[in-house]
Amino acid sequence: MKRREFIFILGGAASWPIAAGAQQPKVPVVGFLHPGSAEPNGSLLAAFRKGLAETGYTENKNVAIEFRWAHGDNSRLGEMASDLVQRQVAVIVTPIGTVTALAAKTATTTIPIVFSAGTDPEKAGIVASLRRPGGNVTGVNYMAAELSAKRLSLLHELVPSAARIALLVNPANPVPAETITKDTEAAAGTIGRRIDVFKAEVIE
Repeated sequence: MKRREFIFILGGAASWPIAAGAQQPKVPVVGFLHPGSAEPNGSLLAAFRKGLAETGYTENKNVAIEFRWAHGDNSRLGEMASDLVQRQVAVIVTPIGTVTALAAKTATTTIPIVFSAGTDPEKAGIVASLRRPGGNVTGVNYMAAELSAKRLSLLHELVPSAARIALLVNPANPVPAETITKDTEAAAGTIGRRIDVFKAEVIE
C-alpha cells in the first residue's frame, strides 16, 4: 500500500458524517486501531502523522488521535473498537489486518472506517464488493495473501533442490491463513514439493 493512497482515502473519510445525533467535537478525533503495539511500529506512526500533516492536520493542534493497541491479543479488538465508537471519533483507521477491520465494522455502521488488508476484503466480508464497497468501510488491499503461490514459485527458483518447505501462518487471522495455505499447497502440487504448515502463536 502506498502511503499517499492511504492518506488520500483517510482525508476523504474524515469529511464523512458521523453517527446521527452525535455531537461534533471541536477538534476531529481519529481512532487508530492496531492489533500490535506501538514500539515496533514507529515508522508506521511517523508516516501516518506525516501524511496527516500533508493534508493540513497536525496532532494536538487541529486533530486528535485516540490510539488503541491490542498487543497481539486479537480478542481485545472488539472491545477497543466499541470504545472508540463511544468516544465518538470522526473516523476509525485500521492500518493492518483483516480481523482489525472486521472488529471496527462490527462496532459501527455509521462511523467511517479506513482499512488496509493483505487479503481479499470482499471474501473476508469487510466490503460488499471491490467495485462498490458500500456501507461505511473503504480502504486498500495489497493482495499479500493472493501472492502466496508466486512467492513459492520464486523460492523454488532460488532453491530448486528443496523437497520440503515450511509455511508459517497466523491462525488469529483465519481468512488470510486459509487463503495462503490453500493457494500455497496447490502451487506446491504443481512443482512436486511438500508443504509443512505451522500455526504461529503471536506473543508481544
